[in-house]
Amino acid sequence: MLSLTATGPNGNLMSSRHPLLAIRLQYFFYFAVLGIFLPYFNLYCYHLGFSGAQIGTLSAVRSLVMVISSIIWGLLADRFHLRRPIYIICSTAGALTWLFFLTTTDFWLMLLFTVIYVCFYAPIIAFLEAFTMDQLAYRKESYGRVRAWGSVSFILVVILLGRAIDQFPIRLILVLIFAGSLLQALGALRMPRFNSVGRSLTPQPGESLLNGHVGIFLLCGFLMLVSHGTYYGFFSIHLENLGYSRTFIGLMWAVASIAEIIVMIKSEAIYTRFTLERVLVFSFAVAVVRWLMLSIVHSPVLILFAQMLHAVTYGTFHMASILYIDRLTSTKAKTIGQAANNAVQYGLGLMTGFFLSGFLYERTGSAALFLMSAGIAASGGTLFWGYSRIGRAR
Repeated sequence: MLSLTATGPNGNLMSSRHPLLAIRLQYFFYFAVLGIFLPYFNLYCYHLGFSGAQIGTLSAVRSLVMVISSIIWGLLADRFHLRRPIYIICSTAGALTWLFFLTTTDFWLMLLFTVIYVCFYAPIIAFLEAFTMDQLAYRKESYGRVRAWGSVSFILVVILLGRAIDQFPIRLILVLIFAGSLLQALGALRMPRFNSVGRSLTPQPGESLLNGHVGIFLLCGFLMLVSHGTYYGFFSIHLENLGYSRTFIGLMWAVASIAEIIVMIKSEAIYTRFTLERVLVFSFAVAVVRWLMLSIVHSPVLILFAQMLHAVTYGTFHMASILYIDRLTSTKAKTIGQAANNAVQYGLGLMTGFFLSGFLYERTGSAALFLMSAGIAASGGTLFWGYSRIGRAR
Protein backbone atom coordinates (compact mmCIF):
# COMPACT_ATOMS: atom_id res chain seq x y z
CA MET A 1 0.00 0.00 0.00
CA LEU A 2 0.97 3.61 -0.48
CA SER A 3 2.33 5.27 2.65
CA LEU A 4 2.60 9.01 3.12
CA THR A 5 5.36 10.73 5.05
CA ALA A 6 5.62 14.46 5.71
CA THR A 7 9.08 15.77 4.86
CA GLY A 8 10.89 19.06 4.91
CA PRO A 9 12.70 20.71 1.99
CA ASN A 10 15.77 18.55 2.52
CA GLY A 11 13.85 15.31 2.80
CA ASN A 12 14.07 15.15 6.59
CA LEU A 13 11.06 14.22 8.67
CA MET A 14 9.24 17.28 9.95
CA SER A 15 7.72 17.49 13.40
CA SER A 16 3.95 17.13 13.49
CA ARG A 17 3.55 20.54 15.09
CA HIS A 18 5.19 22.60 12.35
CA PRO A 19 3.13 21.46 9.33
CA LEU A 20 -0.07 21.61 11.38
CA LEU A 21 0.67 25.26 12.14
CA ALA A 22 0.99 25.94 8.41
CA ILE A 23 -2.35 24.22 7.81
CA ARG A 24 -4.05 26.15 10.64
CA LEU A 25 -2.83 29.43 9.15
CA GLN A 26 -4.20 28.40 5.76
CA TYR A 27 -7.63 27.88 7.30
CA PHE A 28 -7.30 31.22 9.10
CA PHE A 29 -6.54 33.22 5.95
CA TYR A 30 -8.92 31.28 3.70
CA PHE A 31 -11.92 31.91 5.94
CA ALA A 32 -10.82 35.47 6.70
CA VAL A 33 -11.12 36.17 2.96
CA LEU A 34 -14.43 34.33 2.92
CA GLY A 35 -15.57 36.55 5.79
CA ILE A 36 -15.01 39.54 3.52
CA PHE A 37 -16.33 38.00 0.32
CA LEU A 38 -19.56 36.32 1.43
CA PRO A 39 -21.24 39.18 3.32
CA TYR A 40 -19.84 42.12 1.35
CA PHE A 41 -18.92 41.35 -2.28
CA ASN A 42 -22.54 41.32 -3.47
CA LEU A 43 -23.02 44.55 -1.52
CA TYR A 44 -20.09 46.03 -3.44
CA CYS A 45 -21.73 44.96 -6.72
CA TYR A 46 -24.99 46.53 -5.58
CA HIS A 47 -23.20 49.84 -4.98
CA LEU A 48 -21.78 49.62 -8.50
CA GLY A 49 -25.38 49.72 -9.73
CA PHE A 50 -25.68 46.07 -10.75
CA SER A 51 -29.24 44.76 -10.91
CA GLY A 52 -30.52 41.89 -8.80
CA ALA A 53 -30.43 39.65 -11.88
CA GLN A 54 -26.80 40.56 -12.56
CA ILE A 55 -25.78 39.90 -8.96
CA GLY A 56 -27.68 36.60 -9.04
CA THR A 57 -25.92 35.67 -12.28
CA LEU A 58 -22.51 36.27 -10.72
CA SER A 59 -23.46 34.02 -7.78
CA ALA A 60 -24.83 31.27 -10.01
CA VAL A 61 -21.78 31.30 -12.28
CA ARG A 62 -19.51 31.03 -9.23
CA SER A 63 -21.34 27.91 -8.07
CA LEU A 64 -21.35 26.28 -11.51
CA VAL A 65 -17.67 26.90 -12.23
CA MET A 66 -16.76 25.73 -8.71
CA VAL A 67 -18.38 22.33 -9.29
CA ILE A 68 -16.60 21.71 -12.57
CA SER A 69 -13.15 23.07 -11.75
CA SER A 70 -12.97 21.43 -8.28
CA ILE A 71 -13.40 17.97 -9.78
CA ILE A 72 -10.99 18.59 -12.67
CA TRP A 73 -8.24 19.90 -10.38
CA GLY A 74 -8.86 17.04 -7.92
CA LEU A 75 -8.50 14.41 -10.66
CA LEU A 76 -5.28 16.00 -11.90
CA ALA A 77 -3.82 16.23 -8.40
CA ASP A 78 -4.46 12.56 -7.59
CA ARG A 79 -3.62 11.20 -11.03
CA PHE A 80 -0.22 12.92 -11.27
CA HIS A 81 0.55 13.35 -7.52
CA LEU A 82 0.56 17.15 -7.89
CA ARG A 83 -1.62 18.24 -4.99
CA ARG A 84 0.90 20.62 -3.43
CA PRO A 85 2.07 22.28 -6.69
CA ILE A 86 -1.53 22.73 -7.88
CA TYR A 87 -2.50 24.12 -4.48
CA ILE A 88 0.27 26.73 -4.68
CA ILE A 89 -0.56 27.63 -8.30
CA CYS A 90 -4.29 27.98 -7.61
CA SER A 91 -3.72 30.03 -4.45
CA THR A 92 -1.33 32.41 -6.22
CA ALA A 93 -3.35 32.78 -9.42
CA GLY A 94 -6.57 33.26 -7.46
CA ALA A 95 -5.01 36.03 -5.39
CA LEU A 96 -3.60 37.85 -8.42
CA THR A 97 -7.00 37.79 -10.16
CA TRP A 98 -8.25 40.38 -7.66
CA LEU A 99 -5.93 42.93 -9.26
CA PHE A 100 -8.14 42.72 -12.36
CA PHE A 101 -11.31 43.28 -10.31
CA LEU A 102 -9.76 46.56 -9.14
CA THR A 103 -9.52 47.82 -12.75
CA THR A 104 -13.19 47.70 -13.77
CA THR A 105 -16.79 48.31 -12.79
CA ASP A 106 -18.22 46.77 -15.97
CA PHE A 107 -20.54 43.80 -15.41
CA TRP A 108 -19.30 41.67 -18.30
CA LEU A 109 -15.66 42.09 -17.34
CA MET A 110 -16.59 41.31 -13.72
CA LEU A 111 -18.31 38.15 -14.95
CA LEU A 112 -15.22 37.14 -16.95
CA PHE A 113 -12.90 37.78 -14.00
CA THR A 114 -15.27 35.83 -11.74
CA VAL A 115 -15.02 32.77 -13.99
CA ILE A 116 -11.22 33.02 -14.06
CA TYR A 117 -11.03 33.54 -10.30
CA VAL A 118 -13.29 30.62 -9.38
CA CYS A 119 -11.40 28.30 -11.74
CA PHE A 120 -8.40 28.72 -9.44
CA TYR A 121 -10.19 29.38 -6.14
CA ALA A 122 -12.58 26.42 -6.26
CA PRO A 123 -10.23 23.53 -5.33
CA ILE A 124 -8.39 25.29 -2.50
CA ILE A 125 -10.62 24.22 0.39
CA ALA A 126 -10.90 20.61 -0.83
CA PHE A 127 -7.13 20.36 -1.18
CA LEU A 128 -6.73 21.90 2.28
CA GLU A 129 -9.08 19.29 3.75
CA ALA A 130 -7.04 16.53 2.08
CA PHE A 131 -3.78 17.99 3.44
CA THR A 132 -5.33 18.03 6.91
CA MET A 133 -6.51 14.42 6.74
CA ASP A 134 -3.05 13.29 5.63
CA GLN A 135 -1.26 15.27 8.32
CA LEU A 136 -3.53 14.14 11.15
CA ALA A 137 -3.10 10.49 10.10
CA TYR A 138 -4.39 8.44 13.06
CA ARG A 139 -5.68 11.54 14.89
CA LYS A 140 -8.31 12.55 12.36
CA GLU A 141 -10.96 12.89 15.06
CA SER A 142 -9.17 16.12 16.11
CA TYR A 143 -9.83 17.70 12.70
CA GLY A 144 -12.30 20.18 14.20
CA ARG A 145 -9.62 21.76 16.39
CA VAL A 146 -7.63 22.59 13.25
CA ARG A 147 -10.66 23.74 11.25
CA ALA A 148 -11.80 26.02 14.11
CA TRP A 149 -9.05 28.48 13.16
CA GLY A 150 -11.09 29.27 10.07
CA SER A 151 -14.29 29.86 12.02
CA VAL A 152 -12.53 32.20 14.44
CA SER A 153 -11.08 34.31 11.63
CA PHE A 154 -14.46 34.43 9.87
CA ILE A 155 -16.16 35.86 12.97
CA LEU A 156 -13.40 38.40 13.62
CA VAL A 157 -13.44 39.68 10.05
CA VAL A 158 -17.22 39.91 9.79
CA ILE A 159 -17.43 41.93 13.02
CA LEU A 160 -14.47 44.26 12.35
CA LEU A 161 -15.14 44.84 8.66
CA GLY A 162 -18.76 45.77 9.27
CA ARG A 163 -17.58 48.87 11.14
CA ALA A 164 -14.76 49.63 8.71
CA ILE A 165 -16.91 49.83 5.58
CA ASP A 166 -19.09 52.42 7.30
CA GLN A 167 -16.08 54.72 7.54
CA PHE A 168 -14.18 54.01 4.29
CA PRO A 169 -15.14 53.68 0.59
CA ILE A 170 -16.71 50.30 -0.16
CA ARG A 171 -13.92 49.65 -2.67
CA LEU A 172 -11.88 48.74 0.41
CA ILE A 173 -13.53 45.31 0.15
CA LEU A 174 -11.55 44.43 -3.00
CA VAL A 175 -8.27 45.65 -1.52
CA LEU A 176 -8.75 43.56 1.62
CA ILE A 177 -9.75 40.46 -0.36
CA PHE A 178 -6.60 40.82 -2.46
CA ALA A 179 -4.41 41.34 0.63
CA GLY A 180 -5.90 38.37 2.47
CA SER A 181 -5.67 36.12 -0.60
CA LEU A 182 -2.04 37.11 -1.11
CA LEU A 183 -1.21 36.18 2.51
CA GLN A 184 -2.94 32.83 2.03
CA ALA A 185 -0.96 32.26 -1.20
CA LEU A 186 2.34 33.06 0.52
CA GLY A 187 1.42 30.67 3.33
CA ALA A 188 0.73 27.95 0.75
CA LEU A 189 4.48 27.76 0.13
CA ARG A 190 4.86 26.40 3.69
CA MET A 191 2.42 23.52 3.21
CA PRO A 192 3.85 20.09 4.07
CA ARG A 193 5.21 17.79 1.38
CA PHE A 194 4.10 14.18 1.13
CA ASN A 195 6.26 11.58 -0.53
CA SER A 196 4.85 8.36 -1.97
CA VAL A 197 6.68 5.27 -0.80
CA GLY A 198 6.27 1.82 -2.28
CA ARG A 199 3.82 0.52 -4.89
CA SER A 200 0.14 1.22 -4.72
CA LEU A 201 -2.50 -1.46 -5.18
CA THR A 202 -5.36 1.03 -4.88
CA PRO A 203 -7.61 2.03 -7.78
CA GLN A 204 -6.96 4.93 -10.11
CA PRO A 205 -8.22 8.34 -8.90
CA GLY A 206 -11.95 8.63 -9.33
CA GLU A 207 -12.62 4.87 -9.38
CA SER A 208 -13.44 4.72 -5.69
CA LEU A 209 -16.05 7.43 -6.24
CA LEU A 210 -17.95 5.18 -8.63
CA ASN A 211 -19.51 2.97 -5.97
CA GLY A 212 -22.96 3.01 -4.46
CA HIS A 213 -21.94 3.98 -0.94
CA VAL A 214 -20.10 7.13 -2.02
CA GLY A 215 -22.88 8.03 -4.43
CA ILE A 216 -25.60 7.68 -1.80
CA PHE A 217 -23.64 9.71 0.72
CA LEU A 218 -23.00 12.51 -1.78
CA LEU A 219 -26.72 12.55 -2.60
CA CYS A 220 -27.57 12.81 1.11
CA GLY A 221 -25.02 15.59 1.60
CA PHE A 222 -26.47 17.36 -1.42
CA LEU A 223 -29.95 17.28 0.18
CA MET A 224 -28.58 18.55 3.50
CA LEU A 225 -27.05 21.61 1.82
CA VAL A 226 -30.14 22.20 -0.33
CA SER A 227 -32.03 22.48 2.96
CA HIS A 228 -29.56 25.18 4.06
CA GLY A 229 -30.35 27.34 1.02
CA THR A 230 -33.26 29.07 2.77
CA TYR A 231 -31.12 29.74 5.85
CA TYR A 232 -28.16 31.28 4.02
CA GLY A 233 -30.35 33.13 1.55
CA PHE A 234 -33.30 34.34 3.62
CA PHE A 235 -32.63 34.02 7.36
CA SER A 236 -31.76 37.72 7.76
CA ILE A 237 -34.78 38.75 5.68
CA HIS A 238 -36.98 36.38 7.70
CA LEU A 239 -35.92 38.00 11.00
CA GLU A 240 -36.31 41.52 9.64
CA ASN A 241 -39.86 40.69 8.52
CA LEU A 242 -40.55 39.46 12.05
CA GLY A 243 -39.59 42.92 13.29
CA TYR A 244 -36.11 42.25 14.66
CA SER A 245 -33.33 44.83 14.44
CA ARG A 246 -30.16 44.42 12.39
CA THR A 247 -28.21 44.28 15.64
CA PHE A 248 -30.22 41.23 16.70
CA ILE A 249 -29.81 39.69 13.26
CA GLY A 250 -26.02 40.10 13.44
CA LEU A 251 -25.99 38.65 16.92
CA MET A 252 -27.87 35.56 15.73
CA TRP A 253 -25.29 34.95 12.98
CA ALA A 254 -22.49 35.35 15.54
CA VAL A 255 -24.16 32.89 17.94
CA ALA A 256 -24.29 30.28 15.17
CA SER A 257 -20.59 30.70 14.39
CA ILE A 258 -19.59 30.56 18.06
CA ALA A 259 -21.60 27.36 18.55
CA GLU A 260 -19.83 25.92 15.50
CA ILE A 261 -16.41 26.75 16.96
CA ILE A 262 -17.19 25.13 20.31
CA VAL A 263 -18.23 21.83 18.76
CA MET A 264 -15.18 21.84 16.47
CA ILE A 265 -12.85 22.28 19.43
CA LYS A 266 -14.57 19.29 21.06
CA SER A 267 -14.45 17.19 17.88
CA GLU A 268 -12.00 14.60 19.18
CA ALA A 269 -14.28 13.75 22.13
CA ILE A 270 -17.28 13.46 19.81
CA TYR A 271 -15.75 11.25 17.13
CA THR A 272 -13.98 8.90 19.51
CA ARG A 273 -17.26 8.25 21.36
CA PHE A 274 -19.76 8.07 18.48
CA THR A 275 -19.57 6.49 15.03
CA LEU A 276 -19.62 8.75 11.99
CA GLU A 277 -22.91 7.19 10.89
CA ARG A 278 -24.60 8.09 14.18
CA VAL A 279 -23.27 11.64 14.09
CA LEU A 280 -24.51 12.12 10.52
CA VAL A 281 -28.00 10.74 11.25
CA PHE A 282 -28.21 12.92 14.37
CA SER A 283 -27.13 15.97 12.36
CA PHE A 284 -29.92 15.37 9.84
CA ALA A 285 -32.47 14.97 12.64
CA VAL A 286 -31.38 18.19 14.34
CA ALA A 287 -31.59 20.01 10.99
CA VAL A 288 -35.23 18.95 10.70
CA VAL A 289 -35.92 20.32 14.20
CA ARG A 290 -34.03 23.56 13.52
CA TRP A 291 -35.84 24.36 10.25
CA LEU A 292 -39.22 23.49 11.77
CA MET A 293 -38.52 25.85 14.66
CA LEU A 294 -37.55 28.71 12.36
CA SER A 295 -40.72 28.18 10.34
CA ILE A 296 -43.05 28.65 13.33
CA VAL A 297 -41.36 30.46 16.24
CA HIS A 298 -41.23 34.22 16.80
CA SER A 299 -39.70 34.26 20.29
CA PRO A 300 -36.12 35.61 20.46
CA VAL A 301 -35.23 32.93 23.01
CA LEU A 302 -36.36 30.12 20.69
CA ILE A 303 -34.66 31.71 17.70
CA LEU A 304 -31.47 31.91 19.78
CA PHE A 305 -31.81 28.21 20.60
CA ALA A 306 -32.34 27.38 16.93
CA GLN A 307 -29.13 29.23 16.08
CA MET A 308 -27.22 27.26 18.68
CA LEU A 309 -28.23 24.12 16.77
CA HIS A 310 -25.88 25.33 14.01
CA ALA A 311 -23.24 23.52 16.04
CA VAL A 312 -24.83 20.27 14.82
CA THR A 313 -26.48 21.09 11.49
CA TYR A 314 -23.25 22.57 10.16
CA GLY A 315 -20.48 21.85 12.70
CA THR A 316 -20.76 18.12 13.36
CA PHE A 317 -22.22 17.42 9.90
CA HIS A 318 -19.37 19.14 8.08
CA MET A 319 -16.67 17.46 10.16
CA ALA A 320 -18.31 14.03 9.85
CA SER A 321 -18.63 14.52 6.07
CA ILE A 322 -14.90 15.22 5.72
CA LEU A 323 -14.00 12.18 7.84
CA TYR A 324 -16.57 9.95 6.13
CA ILE A 325 -15.39 10.76 2.61
CA ASP A 326 -11.80 10.24 3.73
CA ARG A 327 -12.79 6.78 5.00
CA LEU A 328 -14.67 5.84 1.84
CA THR A 329 -12.00 6.86 -0.68
CA SER A 330 -8.79 5.05 -1.48
CA THR A 331 -5.33 6.45 -0.78
CA LYS A 332 -4.93 7.61 -4.38
CA ALA A 333 -8.32 9.34 -4.47
CA LYS A 334 -8.23 11.46 -1.31
CA THR A 335 -8.08 14.79 -3.11
CA ILE A 336 -10.78 14.05 -5.68
CA GLY A 337 -12.91 12.60 -2.86
CA GLN A 338 -12.81 15.86 -0.91
CA ALA A 339 -13.21 17.88 -4.12
CA ALA A 340 -16.32 15.90 -5.13
CA ASN A 341 -17.77 16.22 -1.63
CA ASN A 342 -17.20 19.98 -1.62
CA ALA A 343 -18.54 20.40 -5.17
CA VAL A 344 -21.68 18.35 -4.63
CA GLN A 345 -22.55 19.82 -1.22
CA TYR A 346 -21.35 23.43 -1.27
CA GLY A 347 -21.51 23.80 -5.04
CA LEU A 348 -24.56 21.97 -6.38
CA GLY A 349 -26.36 21.71 -3.03
CA LEU A 350 -26.23 25.35 -2.05
CA MET A 351 -26.77 26.49 -5.64
CA THR A 352 -29.94 24.41 -5.86
CA GLY A 353 -31.07 25.62 -2.44
CA PHE A 354 -30.52 29.26 -3.43
CA PHE A 355 -32.38 28.91 -6.72
CA LEU A 356 -35.25 26.94 -5.18
CA SER A 357 -35.78 29.28 -2.24
CA GLY A 358 -35.32 32.36 -4.41
CA PHE A 359 -37.89 31.12 -6.92
CA LEU A 360 -40.47 30.28 -4.23
CA TYR A 361 -39.94 33.15 -1.78
CA GLU A 362 -42.33 35.62 -3.42
CA ARG A 363 -44.98 32.89 -3.69
CA THR A 364 -44.75 31.27 -0.26
CA GLY A 365 -42.82 33.49 2.17
CA SER A 366 -39.84 32.51 4.32
CA ALA A 367 -41.78 30.49 6.93
CA ALA A 368 -42.99 28.06 4.27
CA LEU A 369 -39.47 27.85 2.86
CA PHE A 370 -38.10 26.72 6.24
CA LEU A 371 -40.86 24.11 6.40
CA MET A 372 -39.79 22.89 2.97
CA SER A 373 -36.16 22.80 4.18
CA ALA A 374 -37.19 20.54 7.07
CA GLY A 375 -38.73 18.12 4.59
CA ILE A 376 -35.62 18.09 2.41
CA ALA A 377 -33.36 17.46 5.41
CA ALA A 378 -35.69 14.66 6.57
CA SER A 379 -35.49 12.99 3.16
CA GLY A 380 -31.69 13.11 3.17
CA GLY A 381 -31.47 11.77 6.72
CA THR A 382 -33.94 8.96 6.05
CA LEU A 383 -32.06 7.90 2.93
CA PHE A 384 -28.72 7.85 4.74
CA TRP A 385 -30.13 6.02 7.78
CA GLY A 386 -31.80 3.38 5.60
CA TYR A 387 -28.75 2.78 3.44
CA SER A 388 -26.49 2.57 6.51
CA ARG A 389 -28.73 -0.09 8.05
CA ILE A 390 -28.70 -2.10 4.82
CA GLY A 391 -24.90 -1.85 4.73
CA ARG A 392 -24.60 -3.15 8.31
CA ALA A 393 -26.97 -6.02 7.57
CA ARG A 394 -24.82 -7.33 4.72
